[in-house]
Amino acid sequence: MGLTQAKTYGSVGAILSILGGNIPRIGNLISIIGFILILLAVKEISLVVNREDIFKDYLVAFILHLGAFFVFLIALISVIGITVLQGIFWNLAGKDLESLGQIIKGLLIGGILAWILFVLGSYYLKKSYESISIETEVGIFRTTGLLYFVGAILLIVFGIGALLIIIGKILEIVAYLSLPENIKKEMTVRGG
Repeated sequence: MGLTQAKTYGSVGAILSILGGNIPRIGNLISIIGFILILLAVKEISLVVNREDIFKDYLVAFILHLGAFFVFLIALISVIGITVLQGIFWNLAGKDLESLGQIIKGLLIGGILAWILFVLGSYYLKKSYESISIETEVGIFRTTGLLYFVGAILLIVFGIGALLIIIGKILEIVAYLSLPENIKKEMTVRGG
């Protein structure tokens, strides 16, 4: 059974998702296309190895990561909106520290909620990639999932967590490129 499409979708998607953040104006669109291609690759792999849980876990991860992004975005927009409405920039000159405290509190709450969703999503991504690793015998998927998960946990210590996630993104490209063209039929019986 073939994994050619999954290999192509996954490797191109992983490349686009990592490059998208570095391209002005259309970078977000490129990243979204990359994530969708990875989603299609995981779906293809789950069909080939006959394990729905692989795709379901990845889909849960995708939804939770998207939720984390929107929670943080909503918190940021809310804080900016409240700031503008209250005229906080002018009030700061008048030593309005209570308003500044509310802004910081709003950002912290939004950031913590987003972080929790991101960590949960990374756990499901790790589960999905561990299953792919078992079914395809490509061990780099297991390492990629682990790096994402540990990176997400350590994201509070921005430098360390972000670095681990970037390394995970690079290994994700390698993992998809390492997929075999075909998978042996007996491999699909194991773990399914």
